[in-house]
Amino acid sequence: MSALKTRLHWLMGLRVVVVTLLLGLSLAFQSTRGELAPTFTALIVFTYTITIVYALVLRNLSSPTAYTAFTWVQVGVDVVLETVLIARTGGVESPFAVLYVITVTVASLVPHRRVGIVTGAGCTLLFGFITTVQYFGFLNASSWLPPSKLEGPEALQTFEVYGLAFLVVGFLSGVLADQLHHADQSLREKEQGLTRLQVFHESIVRSISSGVFTTDEEGRITSFNPAAHEVTGYAFSSVEGRSWRDVFNWHPDDPSEDAGLTAQTPYRFEADCLHADGSRLVLGMTVSPLQEQGTRRGLVGVFKDLTQIRYLEEEMRRREWLANLGEMSAGMAHEIRNPLGALAGAMQMLRQDVGSDETSQRLMDIAIREARRLDNIITEFLQYARPPALNVAEQDLNKVLADTLDLIQHEARSRTGITIVSRLAPTTLVAQVDQDQLKQVFWNLAANAFDAMPGGGTLTIATGLRRVEVGGHRSDVIEISFQDNGEGIPKQNFDKIFLPFFTTKKEGSGLGLAQVHRIVELHEGWIKVESEVGSGARFVVCLPQSAETGVRLRHEGREPWKRF
Repeated sequence: MSALKTRLHWLMGLRVVVVTLLLGLSLAFQSTRGELAPTFTALIVFTYTITIVYALVLRNLSSPTAYTAFTWVQVGVDVVLETVLIARTGGVESPFAVLYVITVTVASLVPHRRVGIVTGAGCTLLFGFITTVQYFGFLNASSWLPPSKLEGPEALQTFEVYGLAFLVVGFLSGVLADQLHHADQSLREKEQGLTRLQVFHESIVRSISSGVFTTDEEGRITSFNPAAHEVTGYAFSSVEGRSWRDVFNWHPDDPSEDAGLTAQTPYRFEADCLHADGSRLVLGMTVSPLQEQGTRRGLVGVFKDLTQIRYLEEEMRRREWLANLGEMSAGMAHEIRNPLGALAGAMQMLRQDVGSDETSQRLMDIAIREARRLDNIITEFLQYARPPALNVAEQDLNKVLADTLDLIQHEARSRTGITIVSRLAPTTLVAQVDQDQLKQVFWNLAANAFDAMPGGGTLTIATGLRRVEVGGHRSDVIEISFQDNGEGIPKQNFDKIFLPFFTTKKEGSGLGLAQVHRIVELHEGWIKVESEVGSGARFVVCLPQSAETGVRLRHEGREPWKRF
């Protein structure tokens, strides 16, 4: 129906153009000769007026039957106007008889074949009527249709030529219009099929859980499915036209890896790149040639997020290493602690026999102090390697932290230029925890922050509640953050700060943060670390409000310990 409406608009526009050119030029020619042509003027004015009426009527049509009837009306009016024009300009000798041909041709192109044939037959009958009336002189007294100057055979021949032309044009135009209609319908069906196929393919690509991208011959990204956006965090608009190597940070040093992309077989590798938020992203990627009729047009890449899998593998290896280290070291610590105790006791006895020798007394004091320090380190390590069982109870973490804040404030007053700012959540933060061990966590984090600000600074301690989605359910996670404005942590130390005996301090056992990590881990929680050198560090302890939430998070690999 929309196509028929468009053709009707073309018919009205063509009518105005033809009338303006033919009758307008004829009117101008008559005027130069000093002759008046009221017929031309009337027909031009009438055509413009009726076209405006047609346009107004066409806006209110809605059904296909109304469009067909409206087409017949326009064709009928055109034929009547052309008949009047032919009669007023010489009848069978009129040069405007060719307008019948134009009307028949245009009428055939509007709905279908029969309009052209019927219009051709009608034009033939009307032209025959004009020829008959003019030849036999039925209107001799009228100036509308003066007698023809042609003889009988000439008039008959003219009628036959025009009549045959009208019928042939009507038939051929109808056939061509019918073929055009079928071709247009076939084309529309193919376009619809192609559109459905394209939508189907796009739906497949959008529904694939793996990230998919395509590139042109130069390696510039041309498509990026929703899964790719979800995995990488990049929208298609931000990566379109960029090199896929830059987006996924894949620049191999080994030429053999790069040569694998030029092969005709899929090439598989792991890309270690960055998420849009700056976090680490490990992708298992397969890149294949994108071919069209045997010609290579670019690349198609399919990738999966392996970050959590690789993290869990690293975590398992770390836990296994720590377990073996703890078992071995605990035994060694016991073996060292016994003679160390005997050695410390012996030195206490010897100190009484040193006498007044100041040098000997000073050296003996150093030996006793270092022996105690070594005993403390061994004690801390044994607590880390073999932590006591959790004494879990329902506690308000705001209250647990407030109890620890008294000790932290007291320690801050003994330091130079340290300020404590606390921002506790106004709501109760209840969780199943061991309050004594959590107090140890808070104290260790505060002491670590103090050591990071030797020249003074501000330690901001805050608590809050955050909602996370776990296994299709939304659960609450409690966050306790310790933020300092000290020296910050270099990136190369991020993976080491929770390892036992790792420390950058001149004095320290390197067990404080390791013990924090172990206690939080026992509570099915995790720690987030954010830091930049020179801008301080922020440690966030995340504890689930229920053990079930913690187990789900751990099972799904959701602990963002390494998202810095």
